[in-house]
Amino acid sequence: MIYENKVPPAFAGKVKQIAARLSVNPDHLMAIMWSESRLDPSARNPRGGAVGLIQFMPATAEGLGTTAEKLLKMTGEEQLDYVELFFRPYAARCRTFADLYLACFFPAAIGKPDGYVLQTRRLPARVIARQNPIFDTDGDDRITVGEFRAKLKSLIPDALHPYLF
Repeated sequence: MIYENKVPPAFAGKVKQIAARLSVNPDHLMAIMWSESRLDPSARNPRGGAVGLIQFMPATAEGLGTTAEKLLKMTGEEQLDYVELFFRPYAARCRTFADLYLACFFPAAIGKPDGYVLQTRRLPARVIARQNPIFDTDGDDRITVGEFRAKLKSLIPDALHPYLF
């Protein structure tokens, strides 16, 4: 499993168990947690209040029955329970690494074609693109699933591509 050498054996074992229960690739889970937090359960994003292994937003944490502050006090192994709870509703639809990552980034886009624009009735494409300019690769104030997938692939070290793509 990728990044297994960066975590305690108990953490790695629990990731494998969670991946088996969710029927997802454990490499995918590890890559998301590495990208979001460098596998640090105490990681905190000063913009927006995201915390933890997958950068839980405060409202997301509350929806999972906890708080961002409680998550920050948990060990990595404890926080993995919430990682599993978070991914559970999406896992069956996640056939690729990009799909699983979209569960964190924009769940409505899971399984959508490359031309699908990330937006909702309440959240315009322009707002999403301006908050995440790295994924608006053509600068048109819209992020498509295709742009997201291509940029995600470019951000992952080539040595990991066989495990993730």
